[in-house]
Amino acid sequence: MIRSRSTRSTLLFASLLLAVGAAQAKTVEYKLDPNHTMVLASWDHGGYSRPTANFGQVDGTLVYDADNVAASRVEVTMPLAGLESFVPDFNEHLRSADFFDAAKWPDAKFTSTKVEKAGEGKLKVTGDLTIRDVTRPVVLDVKLNKTGEGRNGTPKVGFDATTSFNRSEFGIAKFIPNVGDTIDIRITTEATGEAAE
Repeated sequence: MIRSRSTRSTLLFASLLLAVGAAQAKTVEYKLDPNHTMVLASWDHGGYSRPTANFGQVDGTLVYDADNVAASRVEVTMPLAGLESFVPDFNEHLRSADFFDAAKWPDAKFTSTKVEKAGEGKLKVTGDLTIRDVTRPVVLDVKLNKTGEGRNGTPKVGFDATTSFNRSEFGIAKFIPNVGDTIDIRITTEATGEAAE
């Protein structure tokens, strides 16, 4: 069968379009960078101040699909060994049985259950937060900061997020109401990865 030059050109162009479309649609799995990730918790201390603690040493992965946001997901582990209040004695108190009881439950975890678009560059991420072996739903309000490439050419993405929850729901009720029940969370993170198969 002999095809005309115009037919061959059309087929070649269509093949190129399909290849580009497949490349653009490829979902990317990212690894969180613990050196550029902060999970900051703050709370009211009797109305006098708002102490802050950072959940460091974060380990996690996220899948971000800009064309199909619902296919995105995130899973994060926050070792309590990395909890840093910037006051050494308070670090140990937070890890004690009064609060996180890190000897018994060494990690806090978050696993997304739903990701939705919430406007231009914004996402609503619903998921399960587990602390002290108690799991409760929380909602993150997420802002996409940037997508691009790292120095070595691998995909890179950055997000900020906020949420809040009541610590009493996780069995951490010590000193309430003198110390606030509501915990406000601010997150900033960078992640790098490779295109998933």
